[in-house]
Amino acid sequence: MKRLTALALALAATLAAVPVLAQDTLAKIKEKGVLTVGVKNDYKPWGFLDPSGKIVGLEIDLAQEVADKLGVKLEMIPVIAANRIEFLRQGRIDLILATLGDTADRRKQIGMIEPNYYAGATNVLAPKSAGLKKWEDLKGRKVCAVQGAYYNRRVSQIYSPELVVFPSVPDGLNALQGNNCVAFLFDDTLIVSTLAGGDPKWANYEMPLTSEDPQLWAVGVRLDDLDGAFGKLLKDMSVEWHKSGKLLALESKWGIKQSPYLIETNKKLKGGS
Repeated sequence: MKRLTALALALAATLAAVPVLAQDTLAKIKEKGVLTVGVKNDYKPWGFLDPSGKIVGLEIDLAQEVADKLGVKLEMIPVIAANRIEFLRQGRIDLILATLGDTADRRKQIGMIEPNYYAGATNVLAPKSAGLKKWEDLKGRKVCAVQGAYYNRRVSQIYSPELVVFPSVPDGLNALQGNNCVAFLFDDTLIVSTLAGGDPKWANYEMPLTSEDPQLWAVGVRLDDLDGAFGKLLKDMSVEWHKSGKLLALESKWGIKQSPYLIETNKKLKGGS
């Protein structure tokens, strides 16, 4: 009897601890006075270094708004595709705001805040002289890519290029310009932004293929936080970012072509008010 009672008490304690754990991140952030966010510093204009070396961009503006909402300082930790989820799970960052594609596999590891705040798709950046017309033209050819990108596996399986994987976007782009590969595989948002940026070094490059595999982007939190106070705060903020038109305004601020996803979600949420 004593053993059963002890087990029941232990079970009750465990269940009671769940909401406490979910609230811990928010409480800890407020206690230390700092929100630590994993961001990109090589993905213009979502997160990149300005001439002074400061990290700026659309996602940085969103991260700052979360910190302001909480009344704490913002600390940004540069991450790459290959380490951001582990940084979050290890507690080195409180959330991810780093062009994180919302995939089923990633949802098994971390929480994805909805509504998603952006959307991209897969394409390649290539010199016009490469003459790429269709995805099948990549078969057997060297294609630069970035380690940890979700689309690497899909493109490899379907179109059979020889992927040459680099740790960061600048490494991949430098390899492309060094003629180490025929194209650079990445999210079309970065490619469009790169081509529209006016840098003469990209004057003879293009995005020659039709974008595939549209992917929503999400703010990432630890699974324990998704349905807790921290997750709820971020969900409410994401709704307001869409509903108020803030995300559309940030697109204009950073010179990004209007996203059909943002326009559609803005109308949907405004209509539901």
